[in-house]
Amino acid sequence: MKTSRSSNRHSIDISEEAGVRYLHFGSDWIQGAMRIARPWSLELDYTREMMSGLLLRPDDWPRSALLVGLGAGSLAKFLYRYRPDCRITVVEINPQVEFVARQYFKLPDDPRRLEVVDGCGADYLLGGDRRFDYILVDGFDPEGRPGVLDTEPFYQACRARLSDTGLFCVNLLRGRGFNESVKRIAAAFDDRLRVLPPCDSGNTIALAGAGEMPDLDPEALKPRAAALKQASKLDLNPLLKRLAEAGPPCFP
Repeated sequence: MKTSRSSNRHSIDISEEAGVRYLHFGSDWIQGAMRIARPWSLELDYTREMMSGLLLRPDDWPRSALLVGLGAGSLAKFLYRYRPDCRITVVEINPQVEFVARQYFKLPDDPRRLEVVDGCGADYLLGGDRRFDYILVDGFDPEGRPGVLDTEPFYQACRARLSDTGLFCVNLLRGRGFNESVKRIAAAFDDRLRVLPPCDSGNTIALAGAGEMPDLDPEALKPRAAALKQASKLDLNPLLKRLAEAGPPCFP
């Protein structure tokens, strides 16, 4: 099945295959996915690893989260389901994406806990002072370019909007410009940065903190991963295995 909606920004396509519904922005490149039988689960490996910050903080963290880029709503839905005390704000530049996420990907309609703001993520971060425990950035145009979301001023704004125990998480694509992106994040966060081993898809997750970053010791994190899997079915053991294989450092 394939359906399509268009807007003045780009077309939005939905396809289905083998029980999985996919979101595309005018190309075959996947912008989001949901297994129809498990709408709360994180279907794509990189989205699972964007939740790796949960390994580094207590069970009641985060209490507030900011997501730049809605996509199919996978990250927002996961936090909504498994962190009931978390207030979630999503900034999405294309209002059609919110409609599609609600219509086809079961994004909850609960503005008290999950607010979707129409606008540019960079403008939102640069224009306010509210702080968040977890800031997650996963925003690209149809050609896979992050634009202003991959600049040092944007990363500096993210750092300024983190709480004292806050974490910043961004989805990066391996390829030309990757190392420069990492350097910009490192500069904005004074080298408080951990870059995870790349996923099979080529996506690479980077974590940075407002304060000191804990070591990503796979052995030490195993109990947390086991508890998280039991509570939410989120399996981060493949990540821990790759961390063990890669060894230190986690900063290229």
